[in-house]
Amino acid sequence: MTQTTALISCADRYMGPAIMKKFSELDYRVLGDNRPLLNETDCSALIRESGNIDILVANLAEPPRLSPVQDIDNEDWQSLFRAMVDPLMYLVRAVVPQMLERGAGKIIAVTSAAPLKGIANGSAYCAARGAQNAFIKAVGLELARSNIQVNAIAQNYINNNTYYPDKLLEDEKFLDHVKRNVPRRAVGSAEETAELAAYLAQPHSKHMVAQVIPLAGGWV
Repeated sequence: MTQTTALISCADRYMGPAIMKKFSELDYRVLGDNRPLLNETDCSALIRESGNIDILVANLAEPPRLSPVQDIDNEDWQSLFRAMVDPLMYLVRAVVPQMLERGAGKIIAVTSAAPLKGIANGSAYCAARGAQNAFIKAVGLELARSNIQVNAIAQNYINNNTYYPDKLLEDEKFLDHVKRNVPRRAVGSAEETAELAAYLAQPHSKHMVAQVIPLAGGWV
């Protein structure tokens, strides 16, 4: 029996470590790549070098660039799109032909709940994450008829090394902010995202398509 292959981009950051661990427990052949994916060449090379990919986890993250809308810096705006939006398209575009040929595949993007609610002074970040979510919804509809399930986990207030690292979870001011703004009054565990990714990756998960699934403790 052929082992299922899962490719996880930027595996050393954001939700990469937790998803790598969970997928390894499921006995997948897990390919975790840590290279920066800032251009089409790198994205295409990653897909080509990985061979047959049954599951693509597009794990892409970049710290927000916070500012009032009138002060958005052009480079900040463009860097968010270069780091999160462009590589998502490049990765998906490169992997889809082999999935179409096999008549099966899973694409899971780890995105953000930020554009689902909006964050004042975070319009550039919300725009980039919103573009990711819109892309996944459209691609998911397009590929559903070909037995390729495409979905996004739109999370916020989840423990990870990019946005909510362990050290931040010890800060009383931050914890007070969480209690005031997150209905669950806590930051979620990385394992919960990994469990949701594992469900979306399972062979029996076929009817969940083109969804942007919020995972944010009720924040949105």
